[in-house]
Amino acid sequence: MRPKTSRLLAAAVTSVLAATAAVATAGPAVAATSTATRAATASADPFYRYDGSAPLASFAPGTVLKTRTLPYHVLGLPTPVRAIQLLYRTTDAQGRPAANVTTVVRSLTGDTGKAVSYQSFYDSLNPADGPSRAVAGDLSFGGLIPNAEALFLVPALLQGYNLVIPDTEGQTADFAAGPEYGTNTLDSIRAATSSADTGMGADTRVGLIGYSGGAIATNWAAALAPSYAPDVNRRLVGYTEGGLLVDAAHNLEYVNGSLVWSGVIPMAVIGASRSYGIDLTPYLSDYGLSVYRQLEHGSITDAVGHYPGLTWQKMAKPQYADPDSVPDFLMAVNKINLGSAPTPTAPGYIAQGGGGVFEGTFGNPAGVGTGDGVMVAGDVRALARQYCATGSGPVKFQQYDLLSHVGATVPWAPQAFLWLNDRFAGNPAPSDCGRIPAGNSLAPEQPAG
Repeated sequence: MRPKTSRLLAAAVTSVLAATAAVATAGPAVAATSTATRAATASADPFYRYDGSAPLASFAPGTVLKTRTLPYHVLGLPTPVRAIQLLYRTTDAQGRPAANVTTVVRSLTGDTGKAVSYQSFYDSLNPADGPSRAVAGDLSFGGLIPNAEALFLVPALLQGYNLVIPDTEGQTADFAAGPEYGTNTLDSIRAATSSADTGMGADTRVGLIGYSGGAIATNWAAALAPSYAPDVNRRLVGYTEGGLLVDAAHNLEYVNGSLVWSGVIPMAVIGASRSYGIDLTPYLSDYGLSVYRQLEHGSITDAVGHYPGLTWQKMAKPQYADPDSVPDFLMAVNKINLGSAPTPTAPGYIAQGGGGVFEGTFGNPAGVGTGDGVMVAGDVRALARQYCATGSGPVKFQQYDLLSHVGATVPWAPQAFLWLNDRFAGNPAPSDCGRIPAGNSLAPEQPAG
């Protein structure tokens, strides 16, 4: 990466972080618009609905169902950049056929042979906040995150990559449903490289990149690719990610009582309920139900910093103070545990912060350890070691001991693009296998008692 491009990427990352921090810490008054109203408005756009006569199940995953071209919008304002949006067939968390949307920006140099699939960290329970909505010009509070991320994509365009930007959470915004994030991402790549409008084809090589919520999609896509999408896997040059959610049960324990991040507890409860068709509301206290209703169509911007000190115990009825006593909860968190997912065969670069701030009231819970404030560092180390032991592609691992979840993006992002550039150039992938410190057990959760 040239010094000028590297400086531009660093500036872009700084701008994204500043915008994201402003969004995440804004007071509830800024988010006064009804989230239910925004969800209803989002569902009104006919482009997002499959309305063909043939059953959706009759199409192969990745089939393009609709296409439109429009200006790429930032904060609702059109830019000269053109975006191609595709409605395509995919598979949801329960294995059912579904329709989803991805956005493609063609290479500025006309190169059709390489593409970066960028997975956004929009983290929302509202489909109105998806990247494709922001690109199309829709404005929502939660959608400020993908608007800010547009700056992050500039360096990739300047280097001649095609960009593929899937709505990783699907059209029902199934927050934290990792397997669904993965299938949405893989089928997005299939759609993008089969559409005549994008110029790409079956030989276009692809790299995956994402941070935080985008890392969930990136890792699950890499893990599922060999079995779910071998056609994509053979063209996958590698995946790079940071701030990764590995074991949701550990993360909920880690952020329990956090001054800032505890709002992800109800978001995860809602996302798990929605994605797997289960009802966790019978286990919630009156207060827990109130929070559930407030965030049912909310985003990370409605949750982070808005529920300081929130714990699972405050949300649950007394008899369910131990979440492992709730069978439906155990089922959901075990399904989204990356430790139980297949091993990627593509090379990977995994980074994680270890200098968490505003951690939960339990400090560093026994068996979980430190993290970046929201993600558990020991889980990420354990996953990287597991990949090394189970025959994955080479794994580069880096832990930033002094940096938090937000801060770790600053060193990771330039390194991630450098790493991807090397993979596209055909250079051998580096490996830290044998040098990664031990982590936590990623065994499935067991019933309490």
